[in-house]
Amino acid sequence: MHTEFMEYNFKTFNKRNARYESRITITKSNSMGFPTQFFKDENIGSYKYTVLMFDKDKKAVGIHFTNDETDKFRAGRFSISKHKGYGASVVAQSFFNTYEISPLRYYGRYEWKKHNIDGVGEVYVIELKEREKENEQFVTGGD
Repeated sequence: MHTEFMEYNFKTFNKRNARYESRITITKSNSMGFPTQFFKDENIGSYKYTVLMFDKDKKAVGIHFTNDETDKFRAGRFSISKHKGYGASVVAQSFFNTYEISPLRYYGRYEWKKHNIDGVGEVYVIELKEREKENEQFVTGGD
């Protein structure tokens, strides 16, 4: 048996429990989650607040990240809770209640699109998909 020695440039895999999720999540507990990958890739750590918007006809949620402390967004902004090593989230119960969005019917992971909206700026948009039954497993797009 002939064995040839070759040099390798191995890198140790050390992210066994890391999540590589980039989709925005709606949870059953009236929150929106921004997973670690999304948090890092989109630089969410540099923001304090989100401003949420809703298009009833298209069942689309707009999410604008901001540090604006003026009255422009004050009434409708939500504080971002940052979770060390696990991304961030926003508790948005009043938003869900106002627009009659039941997190039990719309929870799951959503692919997002980025748009620039005049007068607001960069907005991440997710299109909600209603489940046939509450608690049914649902994930949009992805792997």
